[in-house]
Amino acid sequence: MSTVTTIGLDIAKSVFQVHGISATGEVLIRRQVRRGQVLKFFASLPPCLIGIEACASAHHWSRELQSLGHEVKLMPPAYVKPYVKRQKNDMADAEAICEAVTRPTMRFVETKTCEQQSILMLHRVRLMQVRQRTMLTNAIRAHLAEFGLVAKIGREGVDELLLMVSNEDERIPELARACILALAEQLVLVKRQILEMDRRITACHRANEVSRRLAEIPGVGPLLASALVAHVPNPKAFSSGRNLAAWVGLVPKQNSSGGKQRLGGVTKQGNRYLRSLLTVGALAVIRFAQRHGTKRPWIVQLLARRATKVAAVALANKMARMVWAIMAKGERYREPVVAQAV
Repeated sequence: MSTVTTIGLDIAKSVFQVHGISATGEVLIRRQVRRGQVLKFFASLPPCLIGIEACASAHHWSRELQSLGHEVKLMPPAYVKPYVKRQKNDMADAEAICEAVTRPTMRFVETKTCEQQSILMLHRVRLMQVRQRTMLTNAIRAHLAEFGLVAKIGREGVDELLLMVSNEDERIPELARACILALAEQLVLVKRQILEMDRRITACHRANEVSRRLAEIPGVGPLLASALVAHVPNPKAFSSGRNLAAWVGLVPKQNSSGGKQRLGGVTKQGNRYLRSLLTVGALAVIRFAQRHGTKRPWIVQLLARRATKVAAVALANKMARMVWAIMAKGERYREPVVAQAV
């Protein structure tokens, strides 16, 4: 009797689709499994290779199935899609996952631990709260502008507007004042929560040795360092620093053919959050260099021939490569040595 060696598992909220094959490619399992029966079903199978798309709850199921002795590999959904033969349904998806996981050139996603996912949740909740803060401040400005009250750009401008509201400015009707005060209460709460998230992120950063080493890179602070450690559990999954930069989306987009290379702007594929943090950090380094000077000739030469924001993206790419070298090789950041003219 044939034994199942490879399984494609299409996960969902309630009903999972299983597609299992033998070593010769014979289809042995093609069935649906309810969520509560998944672990019992896989516990009854001999250890095998299980492929799962890296989507919602994929890391949880990867950890659970690995604890049963199976080998689990997560794949980006975009890399699995070409293996779907025709109509898209759960059976076709599970079959495509089963076929894709055995491809020798397939790229996989490292399974994250509960601690790493907790830190990622911390960053995502903070990002959501920052967006809520922006939304609330924009709403306060827009509503008060309807009564002719406009303040300067920035947080100080919002504080001036709220001071007018609290001082019972005659230009603001009583009903409108009550609405603005409700928004102001939400704004104060969100700001307090953001500060608490910042404290927790700083504590996680100080407790991690790799994160502390990454923060030695100019332009990398506790926020970016802790995000890098959480998003990249195994830096050796990338063969080089350029591969890490490409995963973040900081390499040129290619449209090459016939031996002729055509390079465009950055691909913007991959991790948007890390890309934005790296770019902001690079821009801070460039702004400091423009105001106070720098001993790094590479930045000086780059700024001489490129716009500031273009140079920031190039420096972000360079920072991503430094990050990979420090994480993969266990080294520390070293300032570049400038050769003295004889």
